[in-house]
Amino acid sequence: MDKKSKVIVFILLMSFVSVIGQTIKGKVIDEKGAPLPFVNVLEKETVNGVSTDDNGEFTLNVKKIPVTLVFSSVGFSTLEKTVYKTSYVTVVLREDNVLDEVVLTGNRSKPRTILDSAVPIDNVSVRELQATGQTNIDQMLTYTVPSYNSSNQTISDATAHFDPADLRGLGPSRTLVLVNGKRKNQSALVYVNDTPGKGEVGVDMKSIPTAAIERVEILRDGASAQYGSDAVAGVVNIILKKNIDFTQVNINSGVTKEGDGFNIEGDVNHTFTFGEGGFVNATLGLSYQEKTNRAGRPGTDVLFGETWKGIFQDEFDDGNITQAELDEGLAFAETLSNGTHPWIQNNPDLGMTIGQPEMRKGDLFINAEYPLNENTKLYAFGGFNLRKGKSFALYRAPYWPGISFDGSDNPLYNGGDYQGFQPTFETDIQDILFTAGSKFKLGGFDADLSGSYGRNSVDYTIGNTINTALGLNSPTSFDAGAYAFSNIIGNFDVSRSFGDVSIGLGIEARQERFEVTAGEEESYIGGGAQSFPGLQPGNALNETRTNVGGYGTLDWDVSEDFLIGGAIRYENYSDFGGNTSWKVNSRYKLGEAGVLRASYSTGFRAPSLHQVYLSNVQTLVSGGTISNQGTFNNVSPVVIDGLGVDPLFAETSKNISAGLTVKASNNFTISLDYYNVKVEDRVVFSGEIKGTDDDGNPNATVQQILDDYDVTSIKFFINAADTKTEGFDYTMRYKNIDFAAGKLGLNLALNINRTKLEGEVKTPTKLANYKNAIFNRKEQSRIISARPNTKLLFGADYKYKKFTVYLNNTYFGEVTWQHATDPNKDQTFSGKVITDLSLGYEFSDMISFNAQVNNLFDIYPDVIDTKGDFVTDLGGRFKYPWEVNQFGFNGMTFKAGLTFKF
Repeated sequence: MDKKSKVIVFILLMSFVSVIGQTIKGKVIDEKGAPLPFVNVLEKETVNGVSTDDNGEFTLNVKKIPVTLVFSSVGFSTLEKTVYKTSYVTVVLREDNVLDEVVLTGNRSKPRTILDSAVPIDNVSVRELQATGQTNIDQMLTYTVPSYNSSNQTISDATAHFDPADLRGLGPSRTLVLVNGKRKNQSALVYVNDTPGKGEVGVDMKSIPTAAIERVEILRDGASAQYGSDAVAGVVNIILKKNIDFTQVNINSGVTKEGDGFNIEGDVNHTFTFGEGGFVNATLGLSYQEKTNRAGRPGTDVLFGETWKGIFQDEFDDGNITQAELDEGLAFAETLSNGTHPWIQNNPDLGMTIGQPEMRKGDLFINAEYPLNENTKLYAFGGFNLRKGKSFALYRAPYWPGISFDGSDNPLYNGGDYQGFQPTFETDIQDILFTAGSKFKLGGFDADLSGSYGRNSVDYTIGNTINTALGLNSPTSFDAGAYAFSNIIGNFDVSRSFGDVSIGLGIEARQERFEVTAGEEESYIGGGAQSFPGLQPGNALNETRTNVGGYGTLDWDVSEDFLIGGAIRYENYSDFGGNTSWKVNSRYKLGEAGVLRASYSTGFRAPSLHQVYLSNVQTLVSGGTISNQGTFNNVSPVVIDGLGVDPLFAETSKNISAGLTVKASNNFTISLDYYNVKVEDRVVFSGEIKGTDDDGNPNATVQQILDDYDVTSIKFFINAADTKTEGFDYTMRYKNIDFAAGKLGLNLALNINRTKLEGEVKTPTKLANYKNAIFNRKEQSRIISARPNTKLLFGADYKYKKFTVYLNNTYFGEVTWQHATDPNKDQTFSGKVITDLSLGYEFSDMISFNAQVNNLFDIYPDVIDTKGDFVTDLGGRFKYPWEVNQFGFNGMTFKAGLTFKF
């Protein structure tokens, strides 16, 4: 072959190679030769990238060679390497400060490192999450991020299956959750029970399997100007695993010290590759959890003793019973109060089950990418989560008012004396998330076009109960109805850097839908099923709204050290109109030693569709009596016309933050951030509006509504409160300390947080004398003191050859429960330290073992002191606090598991 022919052949080969692309394989190691997992490998100035697997290996398809790759990871210097041929590449990363990892959250124009960012961002790896020994992502974050809180609820209907979570004490509604940078749909549930987060709507964090997660980025700053509604407290961005070159199988099981709460879970993560550079990372998981029980053992039932005394006295006053019958009734009531009733003697716990619910869960998640060329890639991600749970309501003892237990009209009766029953609250929860899109170059801009669909639904079954109005014809299990929330979202974003100036522009359109499905007729007629009257046809609805928003961001690197930036966003909702939010921020680098940063922003939160349209009837213990309480929605004539409550409108907020990060050395960093968040016109779930006002005077208008709808009180949503939340976040991390032939790491993280009410409760004119009822002291405490105002994490990790140990201590500060009207009955539950120990050992590259002891010293919250108010512990049924909550009350738990890689 002559020289000219060889040139032609070479050109043809190179043209062919440029079409089919080139595959680069390699490994990333540290300076001692140890493999580095989850390192970001990015083709420079493109959208093409992967992460290394647990062995530090990666496979990346590029359009052509030579190509420059960018390697970055937490705790290591970012490295650029130009690859000239397709031979195996070994890259050595030098240990550096943890602030040099590139993060995606909070920078709509271009990615920056934690040190470059003008706002505080946490970057939590999946290894840190799993080292907590917790079973769900919301609990894992609670034990790794001091300003994030979530705890298991009990005897709280569907809330027991979701567990409200919040950031910086601002409630579940004000934390925006993203998956791979895209908005995650909210859950279908409004937390209407007496728990932290009451009246709010959050994201179903349990729907995202930990095995699918690479890391979690948490932006601790108001971000409405960048991301829209719900980002008042900050943003949680869950980053999914990408192209991993091995299959990983995890099997874990655990149980509490008391022998209950057994759980077992298994998951598998595998990457399927296709075409030139295409992959689908898939995660399949199954888990099972049994209930726990930490009920009180009161030995008496003063609550129902007093209830029955009132019932008999009222019957006597109305002339329905004789003096002799009254005396007999009062004697019966006294047997309840002093514990001499036969059933109480045989059931000192009053039949209760109080603890975590039973749960079965299955989920499938995917994260896929396919590069069309060096400038365009397609992507898709999402998953399906299914959970079936069973929690418990108050036990219907044989003296429960209004129910006959002699067997004459009780289909649950099966002979014997003094029988009762505990209704079950069973949920069928489904969560679907799917996003598809493309990242590409558009006229010199980096563009991202995507569409998302998300849906969360919860179907209710009320089991082991009866409808007393149906007598022996009553079913013992009821379909009580369902809630569902869904959204469809379209996004188009572009960004570009012009030297020292970076800009980002984007538009978003969203449709939201809230659906309520009525239960079967037997569940609601005649007072309804005991514990939860089913959703009635009058509650059923299918409502939608649309939202269109546009934003712009600008960052100007005035110098290598000095950055100023800003953002502005306009949103328009079909149901309440428009809102404009803006933000300015700045960052100044103190050489290589650290950074100063500050920001000021305005924000907003649109009332959720749930809060606008929710209506139902619940059976509650209130004022020592059993009653049906009605929630009327915010578009109901009863609320708008009858009570004069204004339609809901958007909350607005002002957010100030300032911070300092010091890079004392490559291994030692310290950061301190202050924040101040003011929320105006905060949407709250009102207290009980009854026929008498705060002063005990009758209100004929309200009483007529109660009579018309056969309820004893009314509740509704209202823009009623202004709050100010301020606090500090402090972190200290010292790693790679030489200790006993191994490496020791230390970390300290602290959050101090205070929320105060500002001004008076905003009350409609027609309810001028109901100010306390609308937002009483008890309801206020859910905002100001239901979560720990101080939380401290101090941990250590040690690695020696194939052995790893984690020791973490979490101090949950005190919480305070406030009585609705009497400050003398308030109770403060003292702070506690929870110690968790985790051990790991690698038998080989393929098999590793882990074991955890959570709550090593078996710490429980303080016991409830009723101080004469029987409703606080429901007559002794509750031993530990349930309306305010620090860390739950399961006590010590054990967990062990195996991980297989092949």
